[in-house]
Amino acid sequence: PGGAPNCGDWVMVEGYSHELSSCGFWPGGGEEGAFYAYAYPEPPGFADHPVLPDGAYYSQENGQFLLPYEAVADTADPDTALMNFLQTTYEAAAIHAGWDREALEDNPDRWNTQRQVTG
Repeated sequence: PGGAPNCGDWVMVEGYSHELSSCGFWPGGGEEGAFYAYAYPEPPGFADHPVLPDGAYYSQENGQFLLPYEAVADTADPDTALMNFLQTTYEAAAIHAGWDREALEDNPDRWNTQRQVTG
């Protein structure tokens, strides 16, 4: 408590009271910033898990995976590059921590039969 600016202590206590996989963008992480992903608590094997895309790496100094902004911006398909990073770092946490993925993960297509296509 008391260590995260602009974030109530109760948020940090609740957020870190269970295992988690977190990701975001860090403006200070490299020439033009970097995307990051970490697990808390970090399970054994997490740092050694292979992640995508090329350019992503585990930073021992920061205790998290980093993907420089340039590595995303310079690809032919930045959306896919970033999604691959987010998915593979989440999988690193879920696999090495032994999470019940079926109970945790949502099926993004579950409502497709209910949606109406207009156009």
